[in-house]
Amino acid sequence: MGKAKALAQNHAQLIIPLLALFALVAFNMIRDPGFFSVGFTQNSDGNTVLTGNLISIFNSASELAILAMGMTLVTAASRGQDISVGANAAIAGSIFVSFLLTGQMTWGAIIAAFLASCAAAMMVGAFNGALVSVFKIQPMIATLIMFTIGRSIAYWINGGATPTLPAGHPTLFLGRFIPGIPIPAPVFIVVFYALIFAIVLKLTNLGLYAQAVGINEKAARLNGIDPVRMKLLTFMILGLCVAAAAVIRVGRLALINHETILLGIEMDAILAVAIGGNSLGGGKFNMIGSVIGAYVIQGLTTTLLAMNVASTDVQAYKAVVIIAIVAIGSPVVKQYAGGFVSRLFNKQRAPAIRGGV
Repeated sequence: MGKAKALAQNHAQLIIPLLALFALVAFNMIRDPGFFSVGFTQNSDGNTVLTGNLISIFNSASELAILAMGMTLVTAASRGQDISVGANAAIAGSIFVSFLLTGQMTWGAIIAAFLASCAAAMMVGAFNGALVSVFKIQPMIATLIMFTIGRSIAYWINGGATPTLPAGHPTLFLGRFIPGIPIPAPVFIVVFYALIFAIVLKLTNLGLYAQAVGINEKAARLNGIDPVRMKLLTFMILGLCVAAAAVIRVGRLALINHETILLGIEMDAILAVAIGGNSLGGGKFNMIGSVIGAYVIQGLTTTLLAMNVASTDVQAYKAVVIIAIVAIGSPVVKQYAGGFVSRLFNKQRAPAIRGGV
């Protein structure tokens, strides 16, 4: 019974993101039946690749989807969010490019550079996690420190320059297309990370412990779970996600600009978690919902641009729609809706009971 109830609650968390996704698809099908059409074209490298709004959504949302996975764990365990992921990406991306420019253009050098960027991002995550778990600072306040200084650290790493990768560098394939494969490479990276998370959450107690700490830290400690270690771990896992997002963006642009890389993505990552039906107050989480939330946000952006909304106005329109989605999924609205359905059901049932008597 306990497993069945937990499964039902897990599925219930998907109602909001699935409704949002359905509404977005239905709106575009009515507005433009060809919005989701997919075709083939040749890119600038002469490769035949898939093209269309649907491909653009899956491709452009890759960094956000990966960050949303890590942000979900941090939110579940710490009952707060990390607002420094963009700044952390600037550091990780700068380390990645610095290693690449001092080595050879080989996949071995790329892997070594990626591991170095992962180490840097995890160190930043450990710093944030220590402030939250050891010093008991509220997560948004704790990560505000790195949000403020992170891009300056990246500036120092780059020596104030904007390092650029040479044309034909293998790293560019990670942010674009691998020759001979028509699907954007970032989509495969998202699938890889999703599989890793699925395996880890299935074979370990990471998800259970993160939820236990987020629901009741004292009870978790009494049951042998170390809240400090758990929070540190989730922030460091988010660091691994940050490194992947930074590498994808570097591959897209062929350079690292500490001022603009993933600027403002932390807010979208938090919204993806919220749209995914997860409580921003921690506890129970649904990773699938957060990933769907990321694609809903990118789908909304692509829709607005297709409607010729000025890029400067997109954020305002997104805010209105997202506020509506989050409000509908809020505990107050859920409680009111549940009470309304219950009263309606009881009113319909009452005459039948009296008639039977």
